[in-house]
Amino acid sequence: MVDQDREFTEKLIKLNRVAKVVKGGRRFSFSALIVVGDKNGRVGYGYGKANDVAEAIRKGVERAKNRMVSVPMRQATIPHWIQGEFKSAKVLMKPAAPGTGIIAGGPVRAVMEVAGINDVLSKSLGSQNAVNIVKAVFQGLEGLMDARRVARGRGKAIKEMWG
Repeated sequence: MVDQDREFTEKLIKLNRVAKVVKGGRRFSFSALIVVGDKNGRVGYGYGKANDVAEAIRKGVERAKNRMVSVPMRQATIPHWIQGEFKSAKVLMKPAAPGTGIIAGGPVRAVMEVAGINDVLSKSLGSQNAVNIVKAVFQGLEGLMDARRVARGRGKAIKEMWG
């Protein structure tokens, strides 16, 4: 297997420090929420926990690489409007004209950048929990339909579908 680590872009979305009080003082541990993508339509997220920051990030990256999903794209945007939901976090994502850029807040922006989506409009509704927002974005991205699959299902050519 060829070393594929070089082709992925990693983004740290959230780093959290928690303290456990023990007899000798406080014990600190860290959790890291990471998104990994190839900027060409493949993206994944991972959540790593450890007693050290570097170890938590490494675990998050490993889990993200194992959880990669493929995102259908049309030019540099998503093919259609979609809403992702996870618990009380909702994320609306709409395709945008070329040159619009990524109109999105923190976690959604990070996911879109590493996925290679350059033009998208989004709005985060409900919960502001970064983990739930990322899961809502991925739930929405997994619901995107690929033009080839839809055209094949309808018995039409892609040219007829997109015009």
